[in-house]
Amino acid sequence: MTNLKSAMIIGAGIGGLVTALQLDRLGIKVQVFESVDEIRALGVGINLLPHSVKVLTELGFADELDREGVRTAELVYYNKFGQLIWQEPRGLDAGYQWPQYSIHRGKLQLLLLQEVRRRLGEHAVQTGHHLSTFEENADGVTAHFVSRKTGQAVGSYKADMMIGADGIHSVVRKTFYPDEGDPKYGGRILWRGTTEAAPFLSGRSMIMMGHVDVKFVAYPISAPNPQGESTINWIAELTVPGGMRNRTDWNRRANKEDFAPSFANWKFDWIDVPRIIEEAESVYEFPLVDKDPVKQWAFGRVALLGDAAHPMYPIGSNGASQAILDSDALSRSLQANESVEAALKQYEALRLEKTASIVLSNRENGPEIVMQIVEERAPNGFANLHDVISRQELEDISARYKKIAGFDRDTLNAVKDVTS
Repeated sequence: MTNLKSAMIIGAGIGGLVTALQLDRLGIKVQVFESVDEIRALGVGINLLPHSVKVLTELGFADELDREGVRTAELVYYNKFGQLIWQEPRGLDAGYQWPQYSIHRGKLQLLLLQEVRRRLGEHAVQTGHHLSTFEENADGVTAHFVSRKTGQAVGSYKADMMIGADGIHSVVRKTFYPDEGDPKYGGRILWRGTTEAAPFLSGRSMIMMGHVDVKFVAYPISAPNPQGESTINWIAELTVPGGMRNRTDWNRRANKEDFAPSFANWKFDWIDVPRIIEEAESVYEFPLVDKDPVKQWAFGRVALLGDAAHPMYPIGSNGASQAILDSDALSRSLQANESVEAALKQYEALRLEKTASIVLSNRENGPEIVMQIVEERAPNGFANLHDVISRQELEDISARYKKIAGFDRDTLNAVKDVTS
């Protein structure tokens, strides 16, 4: 166990807050700094895979996840004609020891924030503190903060260790990689929203339809209300060459007419995509972006975590899950090493190559590649699926991605440490 007494975390997103709880369990004094003045329940739905749910369960969140989220029962792929390609159980329904959850990102963040303040103290999270610069020496790390609104200095803080969990636009990462440049645009735009509607299929199903150029994803993130409607999280995705131009706001309100016509005919007996889009109150636009994997996360007493370390396409339900696994690996590494520097290097060794593999796999569409294969082989639909793609090929693609992303069922159920 290290003799680490204090740590600061830059960023109060999911990764940063879970890390704060992990470090607090080790008896480390933790201070979290967040750029925004007020943390609100922003965003839409995300998925938590069983290996990350295991970590959250160990932190005491099982009941809260059940209350706020939906236990995902299955994942189903369809082509653009609504023809079934692949269907597999998920979470407990697939034999995992832990559920898979679909949950509102903002609700999860506020749940974690509330628990950090309860366990670590009301002032453990300092909002309105945007990291400006930092310096490191043998005694620790000193960070300097400004107000993002005014640019005025708001103070400095010193700790034995600093974790950069400050997202895809990480100041910490940019300090070590000043010439990296902007995130890489993947050629597609995502429009995201939520709609109150009757849940489809099992009522706890996650569905994906279409192919690389035109895709729709939907899943419930709340239990049905007395009228039988759930909050349905959905994503409409289109190939848009040059779509990064003039897009400096990564979470901006969108016009439905920019994408809805591409889904006008996607009405089937089990889901009405045009209606789901039409009845959403607000829609937000995101470019599909990531960054190239880097060769180093740990720099003495400073390390990267979550999207600051491995920003990836939102494919395979991995963004939040991998940040949570980072926090677990960091905690275990601090317990296994006497020096902070050695612990951070072990953390890097546990996680860097694994997450790099996911980033690169997601660029090739991860497990969703089955939809593209079917589109290329049968662009006008099919009479018999297995004339187009064999069941073995489908099974192999699914199994291979689970291994890459670290949630192969039998392996996960058999081990105690999900990060090894």
